Amino acid sequence: MEHQERLSRYLRVHRLAQALFHTGLASSFEYVVAAQLDEFKRLYGAEPSRIDGHHHMHLCSNVLLGGLLPAGTVVRRNFSFQPGEKSSLNRLYRQFADRILARRHQLTDYFFSLPPLSPAGRLQQIFSLARQSVVEVETHPVNQDEFQFLAGGGISSYLEDLSIAPRYTVSEKRAAHGA
Repeated sequence: MEHQERLSRYLRVHRLAQALFHTGLASSFEYVVAAQLDEFKRLYGAEPSRIDGHHHMHLCSNVLLGGLLPAGTVVRRNFSFQPGEKSSLNRLYRQFADRILARRHQLTDYFFSLPPLSPAGRLQQIFSLARQSVVEVETHPVNQDEFQFLAGGGISSYLEDLSIAPRYTVSEKRAAHGA
């Protein structure tokens, strides 16, 4: 708990804390990640096949640069953004972190948040990418507008000849190349 509290205090100080490698907390990061992986294995009897940390903390510099996640696992990448959605520096940092991830882990090609649901062109562009790429879309159906979009059939107009994967997966080609 002491290690977890140290990390929590540090990561809540500033929104950019996650992007900075903290040498003084390296052993705490190592301990907490190992403890969480051990607990997963104890509860489920197997190593995790996919990792996506709460609030994307698995993308923390100490976790990435420390190589703390099991090699070969599927790991959720950073959010994907088009030019103009985030600053150039923000997008460059995310691309850098994703390159580090791709060296040891399997990633989708793109990762988007479902909202905002308008303008419609944004969603059309995201779903169009899925014709030639592996695209993950994060949604929180507890939010009424997202639930209505998913359960009320709004998503159907974007799918056309696409299908939603029955489970999380990356293509065999991507898995074989570790990218």
